[in-house]
Amino acid sequence: MTTTPVHIVRLLKWGRILARHGALRGIENDRNAPAAVKRLCRIARFGTRQSPEPDYAGAFQEIGPAAIKLGQALATRPDLVGEIPARNLLSLQDSLPPVPFAAIRSQIESTFGRPVETIFASIEEEPVGAASIAQVHRAVTPDGREVAVKVLRPGIREQFSRDVDTYEWAAAHLEALGGEATRLRPRAVIANLKRWTLREFDLRREAASASELADAMKGIEDYRVPDIDWDRTNGSVLTLEWIDGVKMSNLPALREAGHDMPALARRLVITFLTQAISCGFFHADMHQGNLFVQGGPHHSTIVAIDFGIMGRINRQARLWLAEILYGLTTGNYRRVAEIHFEAQYVPSYHTVEEFATALRAVGEPMRGKAVSELSVGQMLDGLFAITRDFDMAVQPHLLLLQKTMVMVEGLATALDPKINMWDVSGPFVKEWIRDELGPEAVIVDRLRADVDTLLRLPALVRRIEESFPAKGGAPEQAPLPDIDIIWAKGSGRKRESNHWGGYALAAILGGTAAWALTYWTLLT
Repeated sequence: MTTTPVHIVRLLKWGRILARHGALRGIENDRNAPAAVKRLCRIARFGTRQSPEPDYAGAFQEIGPAAIKLGQALATRPDLVGEIPARNLLSLQDSLPPVPFAAIRSQIESTFGRPVETIFASIEEEPVGAASIAQVHRAVTPDGREVAVKVLRPGIREQFSRDVDTYEWAAAHLEALGGEATRLRPRAVIANLKRWTLREFDLRREAASASELADAMKGIEDYRVPDIDWDRTNGSVLTLEWIDGVKMSNLPALREAGHDMPALARRLVITFLTQAISCGFFHADMHQGNLFVQGGPHHSTIVAIDFGIMGRINRQARLWLAEILYGLTTGNYRRVAEIHFEAQYVPSYHTVEEFATALRAVGEPMRGKAVSELSVGQMLDGLFAITRDFDMAVQPHLLLLQKTMVMVEGLATALDPKINMWDVSGPFVKEWIRDELGPEAVIVDRLRADVDTLLRLPALVRRIEESFPAKGGAPEQAPLPDIDIIWAKGSGRKRESNHWGGYALAAILGGTAAWALTYWTLLT
C-alpha cells in the first residue's frame, strides 16, 4: 500500500510539471477552488518559470499515460476544470514515443508462447501508431491477409496502478474539503477513469466490444467495424483487419477525394445517436484518429477503430436522454425539468417550475442556430450556474456519454461548420421516442411484462410447494393439552425477570415428593 509521503512526493512532482506549463494559474484564479488547494498550487509553483500561456494538454502529456487518460476525462468536465482548460485538453493527443520493437516482439511471444514468425508471415518493426497504453504494427498473416496488430506497452498496468493510487488519495482529500468539491464528486470521477482504463488493459475485452458493436450496427448502412482475428488475439495482443481509408482528421484529403462533407457530418451524428439511444452501447473514443472514411464521393463508409472504451446506457436512461434532447429541440422545458426530477438529478427540495425557467434561459439562445454561431462560453456559464444553483451532483454513469457527445460535436463541426446539431438530431430522436413511447410500444411492453409474469407462475408454485410440503402418511397428532410452565409467561416466552424463584420452588416440590416416597417405603 502506498504511503502518504509517497503520494505527497508524486503530487509535488506533477504539480511542478503543471506549474512549468502554466496550468496551475487557472486554479489559483478560480473563485470556486478551495483555499487549501490554492495554497498547494502556490507551493508547487514556487521557484518555477511558468509558461505565459497555459498548456494543460502539454503538462498531462509530460506527466505520463495515466495523466493522459485523466486529461481526456477532464476535457468533458469544464464545470470541474473551467472552460479554457477543458477546451485545451480536447487537443490532448493520446500518443507517446514508441516502445522498441524488441520489447514488442517479446510481449507477443511471451503471451502466445511461440515465435512471432509462426504467428505472422511478416510484421513491420516501425509502428503505425503509439498511444499511451498500446502501439499498433502492420502485419501479414500466413494466409496473406493484411492486419493491424495492437500490443500493450510492457509494464503499463503497473505504472497506471501506481499513478491512479495517488489520484484516488488526492481525490479523497479534495472531496473531504466539502462544499463545491463534494458536489463535483472527484472520487467518483477517478473511480470511473480507473474502471474505463482497466478494461483497456484486456485486449480480449476490446475485441469482444468490437464484435458486439458490429452486431448491433449490422443493419446500419455506411458504417463498419473491422473484422477480428480471434486466433491471433489474447489479453495483450489484438489482431484485426487492416483498414485502408482516409482519416477523418485529414480534411484536405477528404475534400480532394470528393466526399460530401456535410453528409459525412450528419451521418456521424446519426451514427452516434443510433449507438447511444437505440442500442445503448456506443463507441466512447470517437476522436478523429479513430475514424476512417472509405469509398468514393457517391458511396462513402465510416469505419471505426479502437474499441477500448465503450459506454452503456440502460433503457430508462436512454428514454430520459431522448426526451431531454427532444424537449430542448422543441422548447418543451417543462418536460425536460420533469425528467431531471424523475431521474433524481435535481434534489426534491427544488421546484420543477424554477428549474424549467432556468433551462429556458440557457436553451432559447441556442435553438435554431448553427454550432459556429453559438457562444460556447455563455452556454457553459449558464449550464454551470444551473448545476450549482440547483445543487445537482455529478452523474458518473453519464460521463462517458458526455465525453463522446463533445467529441462528436467537434468532429461534426470540423466537417461542416454550418451544421445545426438540433436539426440533425431532432427527427431521429422524435422517431425513436415514438417507437419507444407510442401506443404500440406501450401495448407491446405491457404484453411482454404480463407474459413474462405468467411464465414465472409455474416456478413460483413449485417454490411454494417446497416451502409447504404435503402431509405424509403418518396420522396427524391429536391436540395436546396446554400446560402452564412456571418459568414461562404467555405463549412459550421466558420470563424477563429472574428465573431462580421458579427453580427453588421446583427443588422444594421435588424434595418433598422424594421424602414422602422414602417414608412410605419404610412404613411398608
